[in-house]
Amino acid sequence: MQSMSGMAIFLWIFLGFLLLLIVLDAAMIISLVRPGDERRQIMVWKASTGTLMGTVGSLMIHVIEKLVRGEEMLVNPFIHLSVAALMYFVLLLYYKRKYGG
Repeated sequence: MQSMSGMAIFLWIFLGFLLLLIVLDAAMIISLVRPGDERRQIMVWKASTGTLMGTVGSLMIHVIEKLVRGEEMLVNPFIHLSVAALMYFVLLLYYKRKYGG
């Protein structure tokens, strides 16, 4: 019985994590389209640029690795979107702290 309750806890934690990733993805889109003053626009532009560089760099490494190993290129878009959203919000928090606000 203990393994069943442990499995249920793990499932709830996993579902909570998935919900957090979905909320981050939606919040990233809202943050990108929401208007603001020049300082906010600079923070969003810098965070967006860093996220784009990280995402493209990750995909380039993935493609090179698969070509070298001769494996099939399988990409899960939800994982890449979630990682991009996490990178975006970490960079946005960094630039908010750096520029204030």
